[in-house]
Amino acid sequence: MLAQRRPTRRIRLGTVDIGGDAPISIQSMTTTKTEDVSATLIQAHALATQGADIVRVAVPHEADARALPAIVAEAGVPIVADVHFSYRLALMALEAGVQGLRLNPGNIRDAAQIRTVVREAASAGVAIRVGANAGSLDRGLVARHGGATPEALVEAALCEVAILEDEGFCDIKISVKHQNVAQMIAAYRLLASATAYPLHLGVTEAGPPPTGLVKSSVGIGTLLAEGIGDTIRVSLTADPVEEVTAAKSILQALGIRRSTFDLVACPSCGRAELDVVALTAQVMGRLEALALPPVQIAVMGCEVNGPGEAKDADVGIAGGVGKGAIFRKGKIVGTYPESELMDALLAEIDKILIENGKEPYSQKAPKLSHEGQLTPGRSVPAGQRSERP
Repeated sequence: MLAQRRPTRRIRLGTVDIGGDAPISIQSMTTTKTEDVSATLIQAHALATQGADIVRVAVPHEADARALPAIVAEAGVPIVADVHFSYRLALMALEAGVQGLRLNPGNIRDAAQIRTVVREAASAGVAIRVGANAGSLDRGLVARHGGATPEALVEAALCEVAILEDEGFCDIKISVKHQNVAQMIAAYRLLASATAYPLHLGVTEAGPPPTGLVKSSVGIGTLLAEGIGDTIRVSLTADPVEEVTAAKSILQALGIRRSTFDLVACPSCGRAELDVVALTAQVMGRLEALALPPVQIAVMGCEVNGPGEAKDADVGIAGGVGKGAIFRKGKIVGTYPESELMDALLAEIDKILIENGKEPYSQKAPKLSHEGQLTPGRSVPAGQRSERP
């Protein structure tokens, strides 16, 4: 069981509530030059379509800030302006109508400038993320702590939060990101014990998949399992749409936010009577084309243990010699030739949807060509396999 979620202040970022009992939201960041309005909007739309609740854009130059009004107007999703070094760019972003600001305490250090931004944000009803990063902490702070430690990250964040609070501003969320997973986890644990503001989780500079996925899953997943975290961003050196897909997978794996089907599959072994890897790939290929609601689907390699090992799945396949069984909730409901398994699985999914008052989806699935049929597993000699009808 997961720990009870940590109680926090609830804030609003555009149309999205963060913290309190609001659902844990997913964020990502565009990789385009923000001044290129068309390219940025295309990517923002792609992220929103994939499931991002909030999209952040970089604002390093005035040209980027000048592009924000058009982006905010057409994005269809709350836009956060990521601002470093220049408080003037933050003011331009607020004037442009962004729904959120990210300020880095490591590079906007003039308290008077911060106060000016905070007053304008309060007037506009815009939330602020105080986002401390291990790579951009104040040098004096790093020297005092002997490095970019969890304690240094938390001190940097809370010192800036104190300035915001002094202005009577409380629409705050906080992040303390580190590229080292263990340090990141320690920093957020420390921060969670020191404040009731909502927390934005992420492992910074996690790198490309699969390494970046592993780092982010461990760091973000550990904290969420402990009840810490209110909004997440998976940082990957990849197409940002992959970040949203990964974030959804983390939330779904923890049972926090089931948004689509969950595929359970055995890793295959010498007992497998079918090529489980190929079978799983085909199931994914067929089902990803459908807008399935949250159902759990299992792909298992043998009829002996398959249904029992995946007894909690809504529906699944258990492979046999040249054939396979379709099962629901651990009970076999039919056996089919290998070439008919996919259609039988989709038909069973349709039954589940209809039973729950949903429209069936299988007719929308792409059909496999003859060449796309399953291939036998290597462990099964050809002479022992039954012929396809």
